[in-house]
Amino acid sequence: MTAIRAPWSRGFRLVAAAFVLASLPAAHGTEQAAARNVPKLGRGINILGYDGIWEGGRNAPFRLDNLAAIKKAGFAHVRINFFGFKFMGPEDVLDEMVLRRLDAVIEEVLARGLIPIVDEHDTHICQRDVTECAPKLRAFWRQIAERYAGRYPELVFEILNEPGGQMTSSSWNTLLNECLEIVRRTNPERPVIAAVLNVDEIPIDELVLPADDRNLIVTFHYYAPLRFTHQGAPWSQTFSRIGPLDWGSADDEANAAADFRKVSVWAEKEKRPIYLGEFGVYERAPSDARLRYLSFVARSADRLGWSWAYWQFDHDFAAFDSARQAWKPDILRALIPPQR
Repeated sequence: MTAIRAPWSRGFRLVAAAFVLASLPAAHGTEQAAARNVPKLGRGINILGYDGIWEGGRNAPFRLDNLAAIKKAGFAHVRINFFGFKFMGPEDVLDEMVLRRLDAVIEEVLARGLIPIVDEHDTHICQRDVTECAPKLRAFWRQIAERYAGRYPELVFEILNEPGGQMTSSSWNTLLNECLEIVRRTNPERPVIAAVLNVDEIPIDELVLPADDRNLIVTFHYYAPLRFTHQGAPWSQTFSRIGPLDWGSADDEANAAADFRKVSVWAEKEKRPIYLGEFGVYERAPSDARLRYLSFVARSADRLGWSWAYWQFDHDFAAFDSARQAWKPDILRALIPPQR
């Protein structure tokens, strides 16, 4: 349903937004205590998911010197979206040449003073068929964990992007814990990111983690409501026909605040740090509404003490114009307001 703008003034709307943000629970001692065992990732951005670098391309379109612009803009980490399954040969062995390219990216990220996250991003396979996904995901983490054991202590592993689709919480918990066990054989203290099942309800209460592993970060993604954030997206027959839709009413903000409160309450109870690994709005959305949404989500995560990563640097949802080699200034300001 189209969000209808309430006829209030900008000043009243800012007061209402401040009230909703204030209603979110601040990061208290329990979550802060949990975070002491893992790095504070801070503000980040997703990179390299659909880039030709993995096939040996250069500046296609991401350029490794773009990492300097990311650091200068105020980001502290990058989430490297890596589709490992397509670079697996017989018996699910990863291509050594591609792994060397991954080494080079990690080293360049570290050289720029950023924290790298390696995110296994083969969502389409894992959501479609758990039985096809499971052996590949276990093989991926066995090889990655062995390769980086004792190397790059700042490197963070993320087991799987957006588990969901045909997966249930039960099947995901089983596969997640199998992969964690594989990683811990060679990387007992490596920070590892574990995802909540990626469905609308954010079923974080159903996530099962090893209680004695305190080097874990829990992640979820936020694109609610999808009709707004994906309006005009040409790859979807449904969303391509939707829009223009607005966002930013008191009800809109209250709905987002309620979703975040659910996650925050769980984090306080379980003493686990939270990472908002993706959020964004497709560029066909009205510009002002897009900026309101991005600012509200980023500031809410900041207030809660969560790390976050915007989706994404280039391609679609982009914060950076690769052709001009420049940030989209309004998007960047919404994500990281200038310091006064």
